[in-house]
Amino acid sequence: MTLIDSIPLIILLAAVATMPVFALTTRSRPPDADVARRPATVLLGYWIRDWLMWLIAPLERALVRARVSPDVFNYLGVAFGACAGVAFATGALSVAGLAILLGGLADVFDGRIARARGLTNSYGAFMDSTLDRFAESLSFVGVAWYLSATPWGASLTVLAISGSLLVSYTRARGEAVGVTGTGGVMQRAERLVTLALGGLSDAALTTRWHWPPGSVLTAAVALIAAGSMGTAVYRTISIARTLARRDT
Repeated sequence: MTLIDSIPLIILLAAVATMPVFALTTRSRPPDADVARRPATVLLGYWIRDWLMWLIAPLERALVRARVSPDVFNYLGVAFGACAGVAFATGALSVAGLAILLGGLADVFDGRIARARGLTNSYGAFMDSTLDRFAESLSFVGVAWYLSATPWGASLTVLAISGSLLVSYTRARGEAVGVTGTGGVMQRAERLVTLALGGLSDAALTTRWHWPPGSVLTAAVALIAAGSMGTAVYRTISIARTLARRDT
């Protein structure tokens, strides 16, 4: 495991080390409003998301005071997605994992700054959703390149990106006909975290257990493929049933 592999993992572990401080200092306060209004998921519960909002709060307040445009973070999300794709393609998996996490943070800042500054509108919603798809696609292009040496790796990557886009598409089509289609185990945040952790931990785990490089990333992609396809099927069935009941 090289020094380059270690640095992103050290940064992540340093952030995780703040969790006890968060637990001790926020016991009596209510959860963040954004966290409270969104349902918990299998992989990311309320506590983890509330900790993240607490961790980034000082920077968020500074960005709001500086009147930074939410669009900046939409574009940064795409840039980090492209960086992750290049890093995956060149085998710098831990750097790619860190870029994925930074892109996810950019997405969080985009929405929170827009709400704090009263800038939420249809333009922002469209840009946020669409550029998220660009960022995710660029990341998976790099994954596909890295895993293309084996048919399984390439096939799983195609399934992962296809499922990821279908998750978003089913929700968008549902909302277009008046049905909110959310839920499922592999939404965008879960996909980002799973892919990032796969990249960040691959070198350490494959070295420790003498597995071929890329084995952990392949497992993460397989999990995303199965979870996102399952989520897309779940949303399709749920929306179809709702429409069938409404139309009878």
